[in-house]
Amino acid sequence: MDDQTAVTAVTALTALAHADRLRAFRLLVQAGPSGLPSGEIAERLAIAPTRMSFHLAGLDRSGLAHSWREGRQVRYAVRFEAMRSLLAFLSEDCCAGHPEICGVGAPLSQGCGETGSECGETVEEPADRGSFLGGSDDG
Repeated sequence: MDDQTAVTAVTALTALAHADRLRAFRLLVQAGPSGLPSGEIAERLAIAPTRMSFHLAGLDRSGLAHSWREGRQVRYAVRFEAMRSLLAFLSEDCCAGHPEICGVGAPLSQGCGETGSECGETVEEPADRGSFLGGSDDG
């Protein structure tokens, strides 16, 4: 691991280390490469538009998302290659070179193509996903 890779990973993880930004990122992952307008993101997450703009700008600066103007709207979308790179970085040394033991590997990296155009394909998730979130998905 070189220093620049570590800095990039820390920047991305820092951006995701806030509940509002994490929720926005997950919503953008669901939206796929076409993304969503910032106002719609704020509305869906019940967050004030100015506060949401602040958080979306943080995701943009981190490199995990990008924005573009479409008429009077600003749209945001995930940079899927950056997301895959972060996941690969986090799991590259998993289980002594056997990432399949950890529940990561080929199925995860096959979720979206280089541009995200293949989004919507089935992506396997670890069976214990709820434990990562601190409990079960049952609420």
